[in-house]
Amino acid sequence: MTRFYKVSGSGNDFLALAEPPEDPGAETIRAWCRRGVSLGGDGLFILRRADGGAVNGGAVMDYFNSDGLPADLCLNGTRCAAQLAFHLDWAQGTVCLQTGAGAVSARRLDGSRVAVDLPVPAAAPRELTVEIGGTPYTGYSLLVGVPHFVLLWPEGLGSAPVRELGRALRHHPVFGPPGTNVNFVRFPALDRMEIRTYERGVEDETLSCGSGVMASSAVGVAQGVARLPLHVLTQGGFELEVAGDLRGGRWSLAGDARVIAEGELLAGALASPAPPPWGP
Repeated sequence: MTRFYKVSGSGNDFLALAEPPEDPGAETIRAWCRRGVSLGGDGLFILRRADGGAVNGGAVMDYFNSDGLPADLCLNGTRCAAQLAFHLDWAQGTVCLQTGAGAVSARRLDGSRVAVDLPVPAAAPRELTVEIGGTPYTGYSLLVGVPHFVLLWPEGLGSAPVRELGRALRHHPVFGPPGTNVNFVRFPALDRMEIRTYERGVEDETLSCGSGVMASSAVGVAQGVARLPLHVLTQGGFELEVAGDLRGGRWSLAGDARVIAEGELLAGALASPAPPPWGP
């Protein structure tokens, strides 16, 4: 049996292990994260206390996508990890989390909201045209801990081909072996953004993507169609807020982050049937 927590950040849901006696392997993570067959989640993170376990001594976070592979950063996951640290009384009010992309400072706003503060990306968004099936798509590529490709979609996100086009762009050779996350965004006003994201590692649309929100906000500001603070509506129906000063080099992401369940993962959670012959 393995003790777990289930957490959610604006619809981005994760399994969390707090100082487990041993780390799960990639195959185990894939099994646990498979929806309908096991508990399910967009990913899994392992949280450990730093600095000898002292309160507010910080924590170390190792993050894995639902495909079982590690990723340097998941901002919604990081906000959830902070909320879990507060829930476990490892920290009070603020906590510093060490991630694969560096240190991230988190602030507890209340029992269901957390803000993270982080540095602005070192490089500006890069305009890039990618051809899919003979049709060119112009967007903006940038790194916010992990790679993102942002498409402005002014005609409305209800008709955006997130799964089909997102999957094709995610694997396009121009992004190299790591691939990219793909964000479809609309700016109905200077202080508002709407977003849908196809996430690599999950290989599907997710209800929210924190680093995608930040990447898309940076594109909006650079293109003059957005300004901070920016209120962002996600596919999960939650609103996140991006604030800060891009020129000053710091910004923040704030919003929903909750610990929603805890329990034991039993042997039945490891079921891993092969896909049917017609595909997943």
